[in-house]
Amino acid sequence: MSDDPNALARRTLIAGGAAAASLAAGAAAAQTALPGYRLGDPALAASPLTPADLATLKASLLFGDADVAALRKMRRVVEGQIEAILDVWYGFVASTPHLLAYFSDPATGQPQSGYLGAVRKRFGQWILDTCDANYDAAWLAWQDEIGKRHHRMGKNKTDGATAAAHIPMRHVLALAVPISVTMKPFLAAKGDTAADIDAMQAAWTKSVLLQAILWSRPYTKEGDF
Repeated sequence: MSDDPNALARRTLIAGGAAAASLAAGAAAAQTALPGYRLGDPALAASPLTPADLATLKASLLFGDADVAALRKMRRVVEGQIEAILDVWYGFVASTPHLLAYFSDPATGQPQSGYLGAVRKRFGQWILDTCDANYDAAWLAWQDEIGKRHHRMGKNKTDGATAAAHIPMRHVLALAVPISVTMKPFLAAKGDTAADIDAMQAAWTKSVLLQAILWSRPYTKEGDF
């Protein structure tokens, strides 16, 4: 006998609510463990973007339900490789003087290890958040806050750093490429099929670009974004 449609709907709602509660609990735990991490913080200023704005941006990026599913699958692949991924990204920044300057003392040119370490912890959480994202108002608010932390309006304030006071928008956008293309070897590390690896890589690339675009919002004049 087929399932009662009302019962099935109730189970679907319960499952969805449980998943949302799990994400909220995870964000709350991360806030406690990671100073400066504010995904899900109700005190965070809302993004000026509407859900409709986000929907059209996702459509422009060809980012759809299949990409969300691929990112969910990707979490299982990357969650044990976070430090190795960060080693690659931090190695790239360390070997690129004009990028390392944004984490260094302008007077001495010396990298600020405490600042680098604090950002690294949140960066690791960001990888998992990208896999888990539900693209709601809290997620949009957090993207806007991340953008502000690259801009002179918020750079250094979270960690009390004295590094360069502003990262130009061109580098915020350009870094979407190394963050994207360096992921594929890690996606191939768990024996997934070539098709699944390609799907995860495509979804990751779209999501990174989506977020880099959102991070650029604080750099623009009202009405231009």
